[in-house]
Amino acid sequence: MRELTGRERILRILQREPVDRIGVCESFWGETLAKWRSEGHMPEDVSPEAHFDFDFLGAGWFNMTADIDTPDEVIEETDETQLIRNGNGAVMRWWKNKAGTPEHVDFAVTNRAAWDEQIRPRLINEADYRRRIGIDHFREVRDDAAEREKFFYWEGVNVFECMHPVCGHEHMLMGMALDPDWIRDMCSVYADLLIHLWEIVFDEVGQPDGMYFYEDMGFKNKPFMSPQMYKEIVWPAHKKTFDFCHARGLPVIVHSCGYVEALVPALIEAGMDCLQALEVKAGMDLVHLKQRFGDQIALFGGLDVRTMVANDRDAIQAELDLKLPAAMAGSGYLLHSDHSIPSEVEYETYKFFLNRGLEMGTY
Repeated sequence: MRELTGRERILRILQREPVDRIGVCESFWGETLAKWRSEGHMPEDVSPEAHFDFDFLGAGWFNMTADIDTPDEVIEETDETQLIRNGNGAVMRWWKNKAGTPEHVDFAVTNRAAWDEQIRPRLINEADYRRRIGIDHFREVRDDAAEREKFFYWEGVNVFECMHPVCGHEHMLMGMALDPDWIRDMCSVYADLLIHLWEIVFDEVGQPDGMYFYEDMGFKNKPFMSPQMYKEIVWPAHKKTFDFCHARGLPVIVHSCGYVEALVPALIEAGMDCLQALEVKAGMDLVHLKQRFGDQIALFGGLDVRTMVANDRDAIQAELDLKLPAAMAGSGYLLHSDHSIPSEVEYETYKFFLNRGLEMGTY
């Protein structure tokens, strides 16, 4: 087979069709890229996607904060962290000098009444729609991807990742049990808002090649909710947004950290075409997932980043030997760690992982 463009390759992989090699993409912590650039491995003005010649380019990221006119308020500050109240009325403690998820400290919205009063009216305000969109950046990245013949995806959160910044995981999950209609309403409002914003961007700038949704729905060894609860409460909104994508010919990639195998059958029913990141330390098993679901969806990731954190090339090779031949069988696999690359990983270690993956992943 001739060498495919990145766009051709990823479109075929997502449909589990024959390709010249596996697809390649990766996520990096900001500190990792800063370290590698300071060491002279990467130019300051070159993206990792261009430097490593990945098959993907993405852009999107709507502003889903309820009150987009209220600036973040710094409540407390130390040398390492800032305590910030944002436009959702949520108080979060963020690291100042390194990446990481924030500590959830307090929420103004803990029930349906607060949602109805403080959040819902702002999200359905059509006057704010265009202000939530970064159209110029989307256009810039789309044009770059077209010039380089890369697969271009819209990236951002779907409904699950829209809810917890408003009320926190605990109130959201308790709401699923005690007031499921409230959570259904949140899912529905966010699904409608996303579709309205996509229509504006895609009709004005043009469509991407696919969609990449961040929806972290798992703990270690368990999803955040039972499959039945997911199906009854969140699934209808996923189905609605995935149907919108498919109606426009856009394949759906779902990123979900944690253990989510129990939710995969319903996600496939909703229209998911590819699952990422397949987090090993949470209990996800790439080879098992390939055996169970490889005839229905593509798989993306699932290679234990801890081997790279240890900068152990023998362990990296063993991980590739164990998983890559099975994952790439019959197409439908994209090379990626099972999460992202932290700063402990040396540049040459990542290059070894990438180069060996490409060598082994050529058909």
